Amino acid sequence: METERELLDAIRKGERAAMRRLYDRYSKYAMAIGLRYIPNRDDMRDVLQDSFVKIITNIGHFDYRGEGSLKSWVSRIVANRAIDHIREHERLPFTEEKPDDVIDEEPDVGEVPPDLLDAMIGQLPAKYRVVLNLFVFEQLSHREISQQLGISEQNSAMLFFRAKKMLQQMIVEYKNKQRI
Repeated sequence: METERELLDAIRKGERAAMRRLYDRYSKYAMAIGLRYIPNRDDMRDVLQDSFVKIITNIGHFDYRGEGSLKSWVSRIVANRAIDHIREHERLPFTEEKPDDVIDEEPDVGEVPPDLLDAMIGQLPAKYRVVLNLFVFEQLSHREISQQLGISEQNSAMLFFRAKKMLQQMIVEYKNKQRI
């Protein structure tokens, strides 16, 4: 399998087949990332197409930093395009929310199949889903999330806490159904 460096070199030389290899190599991965933000596959296909247009048109500016950096870059572009899509179509109301007086618990995801867990995350309201994905999967801090979304760090933390709380409730309901 060709390395990211070899693939980049071929793309930068203008090889159209290399652009296709880039798409073939990362499109399923990119779709999986995007579906965490946008559960509707048709909408996500549009975002994926927009993402790859942006990737191809900006690949000349990409700063290669070793194997895996291209995949990470693709991931960031897809996540950012997905967030842009949500902002445009769902009008995310990132208003400041007051904290709950509840002990923070981690959702018990151990017994939940990964595809079902993805579906549960997809059922979260958009603002909670976005913050959860940015914090858990993109590994951004609440400071970075607050800067990206234009909210306070405290609001980012509260949205994350509530997303976990909703997810935990869905998991409990799933487990209760499994016992019946």
